[in-house]
Amino acid sequence: MTSPNVVPLSAAPLYVQIKDTLRARILDGTYAPHSRMPSEHELCAMFDVSRITVRQALGDLQKEGLLFKLHGKGTFVSKPKAFQNVTSLQGFAEAMSSMGYEIVNQVRSLRTVKANRHLATKLNVPEGAALVEIHRVRLLNREPVSLEQTWVPEALGKRLASADLATRDIFLVLENDCGIPLGHADVSIDAILADDEIVDALHVEESSPVLRIERLTHDASGAPIDYETLYFRGDAFQYRLRIDRQMPRKPARKQR
Repeated sequence: MTSPNVVPLSAAPLYVQIKDTLRARILDGTYAPHSRMPSEHELCAMFDVSRITVRQALGDLQKEGLLFKLHGKGTFVSKPKAFQNVTSLQGFAEAMSSMGYEIVNQVRSLRTVKANRHLATKLNVPEGAALVEIHRVRLLNREPVSLEQTWVPEALGKRLASADLATRDIFLVLENDCGIPLGHADVSIDAILADDEIVDALHVEESSPVLRIERLTHDASGAPIDYETLYFRGDAFQYRLRIDRQMPRKPARKQR
């Protein structure tokens, strides 16, 4: 007898239905991270399908990073990574809450600093100008995922200091409280090794690889207003984007 989650006459192939069912069980915690999955034989009996069908489903889930195999021991559940698409300009909480995550922010520090040459160039202010520097840890489902370092001009920083940064995105405060429509952001991504502050904030091992995102956000007029360096745990988060193929233009025919 087939599983109630699998419909033989459905337009979706059986292996896709099984894959979707298993994915849902992984994401809702039915199959917990690092737990052993049912064997291929058990899944065949559970869904009343062939081993080839089960292997197709498991293979796809491995490609998605939800499962991993240990030789001679079986198939196990990976710890699913949260992800954010970089095809649109969104704050962290704005993106994560739409996917059902609980977001909590820990404000580690908020202080006034003088702009060094790097910050002055980024924010288009004189070197030595007053900036407000904010350090926050972002938690997903009560687990630290990122350390966020933000610099804004002093006038904006005073507005942010009076906002509830423990529950709100800085982007939303800038737009809704300060009345500043955001335009675009320049983003660069690389990988570094965790230093002492990152180790303490994200509870990772010293020199663990972390994802570093530098983001300079501009208002609708193009003026830079918010410079951030974001550090994400490599084992818990990923950025995703879709890239469309741009076909090269055919050279114009020469006129005779």
